[in-house]
Amino acid sequence: MRWARTMAVGIAIALMTSMQGTGLILARVSQQSNSLVVQTKQGRVEGVPADGVVSFKGIPYVAPPVGDLRWREPKPAAAWDGVRKADAFGNTCLQPEVPGFETAVDKGVQSEDCLYLNVFTAAVTTTTPLTDATATNAPKRPVMVWIHGGAYNIGSGSLASYDGAPLVRQGMVVVTFNYRLGQLGFFAHPALEKDSPQGAVNFGLYDQIAALQWVQKNIAAFGGDPNNVTIFGESAGGAAVLALFTSPLAKGLFHKGIAQSYYGIPEATRAKAISLGTNVASAVGLDGANATAEELRAVPAEQFKPFKGVKYSSAPVVTVGDSVMPQSILSAFEKGQEAPLPLILGSVSNEGSVAVGFGIDVTALLRNLGAARIAARLLYLGERDDETLALEVVRDLVYVAPVLRLATLHSRRAPTWRYYFGYVPAGLTDTWKYGVSHGGEIAFAFNTLDMTPDFIGKMDDADRAMAVQVSGYWSAFAATGVPASSAGPAWPQHTSRQDRLMNFGDTTAVQRNFSRTRLSIFATLYPRLLTPKS
Repeated sequence: MRWARTMAVGIAIALMTSMQGTGLILARVSQQSNSLVVQTKQGRVEGVPADGVVSFKGIPYVAPPVGDLRWREPKPAAAWDGVRKADAFGNTCLQPEVPGFETAVDKGVQSEDCLYLNVFTAAVTTTTPLTDATATNAPKRPVMVWIHGGAYNIGSGSLASYDGAPLVRQGMVVVTFNYRLGQLGFFAHPALEKDSPQGAVNFGLYDQIAALQWVQKNIAAFGGDPNNVTIFGESAGGAAVLALFTSPLAKGLFHKGIAQSYYGIPEATRAKAISLGTNVASAVGLDGANATAEELRAVPAEQFKPFKGVKYSSAPVVTVGDSVMPQSILSAFEKGQEAPLPLILGSVSNEGSVAVGFGIDVTALLRNLGAARIAARLLYLGERDDETLALEVVRDLVYVAPVLRLATLHSRRAPTWRYYFGYVPAGLTDTWKYGVSHGGEIAFAFNTLDMTPDFIGKMDDADRAMAVQVSGYWSAFAATGVPASSAGPAWPQHTSRQDRLMNFGDTTAVQRNFSRTRLSIFATLYPRLLTPKS
């Protein structure tokens, strides 16, 4: 495309310097480096230009959460002298191995010291120093901040499918980051309660807020607009987007949201989290509930890595009852207390694939419905085997219906859009025989099909055109607050009176009253499903 070639031409090398008294960040060409140097609040970072995009990787956005800072709210990162090279991703947060999800985990070094972020922005093309006037008037780009998924237990911000370069070429500045996971990121214990009654539990969410605070303070130096920030994420990342919509600590840190594949699973109570933490303390060789905070913080971080499952972890949900998450997502939306900001929500056609991936027998879930199994079959017309029916019930009950419920509630406060993604590339018809696997739309939203390991060599021009279309809607929404694409139809809002969504399938089209009968039934059950259980 002509615009892409134009973006790639004439990359200039620039050095960012700070102007005292004004707070403006000015840029000029460096004759001594092939990289861009930007001044952040903590110090200068040197990025790497390639094809019109400059990437800054591995920037510490808070202090390492190690030693006495384990299970504490994030502290500011230390300043540094000189120029810090930002040419490699930071450590990945410690996480368990989950068979079947190897491609969802970065292959780099895992460490408790893992709170780093990455910025992708456009190369500076000026060959003369910017003046005060041009710095003031220079247009700032919309900012898209990605929150990775992984059940709050696995994942990182450095996967190839999250590469921000294609969205940068569509006019964005993109930020990805890591946040604490598993027991190091979501943990409660009687000893911590004693030290800080009703204190932090969802440390990973506090990290997300710290990353957004870093964006507010620093993104202008990278050409981004701190007054036009969109948060977007998938699965646990989509749930985190909605959690941040409800968190009083996140107010003013972002301006729009996209929640991909949010799931309606009950958040944990604080009592449940304390019980799980007690189990973990025993598992690492301490005296359960009697372990001290000092003993817990002295345990080598790697010992927490293997713990997963319902005995040790509340994953894939967070805990209600600290200052970042004082109430459940549904409760906040029902009370109209979530941020009144534009929001996109949606699901893919085979969300149940994630349950299969975690070793759950979905047909057993269907059998456990008992007499309700007959009613379920009546909601899904046609002859279906148990596995197909079970996958569709899981998808609709846990994903699509909750999205409908929250979208309808939120539409009373702010513009809201829904989508359903069922586009299956020809090269994946055997792999995706039940529909689009959980997370399968991410590379389309980022337009990174040819960078995503599972897709490389399997995509054709039709698939790439779909990626251009979807990423176009996403980036237009980030820029203007309205999802629009020159390659697709107009996308109307969903409201309580007009049930409409964008159906991304073999063709992209607006659909009214999508699966309305069964979704209305499931949406009625959804509030009960979200009641926290101790």
